[in-house]
Amino acid sequence: MSADATMTAARPAGGRRRHYAWTVFAVSWIVLLFAAGMRAAPGVLIGPLHDALGWSKADVGLAVSVNVLLYGFTGPFAAALLNRFGLRVVVPCALSLVSVGTFLASFATARWQFVACWGVLVGIGTGCMAAVLAATVANRWFVSRRGLVTGALMAAGGSGQVLFLQLLARLADHGWQLVPRVVAGAAAVTLIPAVIFLRDKPEDVGLRAYGAPEGHRTPPPQSNPVRTAFRGLGVVGRTGTFWLLWGSFFVCGVSTNGLVQTHFLEAAHDHAIARTTAAGLLSLIGLLDIAGTLASGWLTDRYDPTRLLFAYYGLRGLSLVLLEPALGSGHLPLVAFIGFYGLDWIATVPPTVALCRRVCGAEWATVGYGWVFAGHQVGASVAAWGAGEIRDVTGSYQLAFLLAAGCCLVAAFGVLRIRADDGVAATSPVSVVGPSPVPGPAPAAS
Repeated sequence: MSADATMTAARPAGGRRRHYAWTVFAVSWIVLLFAAGMRAAPGVLIGPLHDALGWSKADVGLAVSVNVLLYGFTGPFAAALLNRFGLRVVVPCALSLVSVGTFLASFATARWQFVACWGVLVGIGTGCMAAVLAATVANRWFVSRRGLVTGALMAAGGSGQVLFLQLLARLADHGWQLVPRVVAGAAAVTLIPAVIFLRDKPEDVGLRAYGAPEGHRTPPPQSNPVRTAFRGLGVVGRTGTFWLLWGSFFVCGVSTNGLVQTHFLEAAHDHAIARTTAAGLLSLIGLLDIAGTLASGWLTDRYDPTRLLFAYYGLRGLSLVLLEPALGSGHLPLVAFIGFYGLDWIATVPPTVALCRRVCGAEWATVGYGWVFAGHQVGASVAAWGAGEIRDVTGSYQLAFLLAAGCCLVAAFGVLRIRADDGVAATSPVSVVGPSPVPGPAPAAS
């Protein structure tokens, strides 16, 4: 019996059994949820570390800046590592690195120690479980429902960053060391389902990707992850379209992880809002983000991604203009801002992933997205440190919010210049362009 026939025979017939792709999706969702929650912890530590050790907001912001910078630049290499060694090796190793790094951070007494542990070790570990993991699972295990799966996985990543904030904020009230130690334990526990259930590719369990036509195969792994990452940049970086994507995601990082996730609690505290209350408001962002990102994935399967990005960045910029007045006006305007901003939190990811696949082609889609995601984290790194400096110098975050708003409005018009027919996919004979803006019915899948 041929390999294709074996895989066809092994597929569940008539929808009686759920495709194993959904098991990989579920485990990856849990990993991304907890990994993002682990990265959110420094946001609740800015005040407690200042009180306990006398560190300024910029001091803690530096550790966060190093973290998000490495988190982003790990992405292209993580994509290549995932391609070479697979989910079953890379994800458990990354979780182990996060567990060790956060545990060691709880013993930090000097700023360089905190930067080394939380900035470097946790940054690299979580970078291996970032958006490139979501893109790898979506591209490798799904053909049908790829946009929806990407949206759901990114919703986990975005939501985890804020859903655990209130718990972490309460722990910080009993001593800042509790926060990294609890995070270390959570990383160790998350190892269990990752080791047991993750599989590298559909062929490992005798299946094709969900919704894939007969004869579909996962591309073979590249031999050298580092060379693959840089070769991918050399291929996809030849077009201006790629750099438009990179720049737009730079702005996404400025306006989300770097600014709001890192500094919202302290900005609210400046207006006499308790940190635990502010953490609850950020948790509301996480709940709304699930709906917003899932909706964005659904829309990405059906409409032009550039138009979606124009709307997302434009609306986010307008909301950030109103943030400082909302903080000083009482809870009702602030809740209105949270509701508006929360739906837009990670909504940019599904259309960006779709455009990466179209621009970079199937061969370089994941590595190309890894480099675009690095742009996101460069922006987040600049905002994490820069907003802290602005607050230390001016006594307010207002200028930081307005600068981020201006960047969002520039990105909104910049994405309209993105042309999928100007990318690698337009000339590469091995590339498979992603779904059209208005696709027909999804292929049948078991």
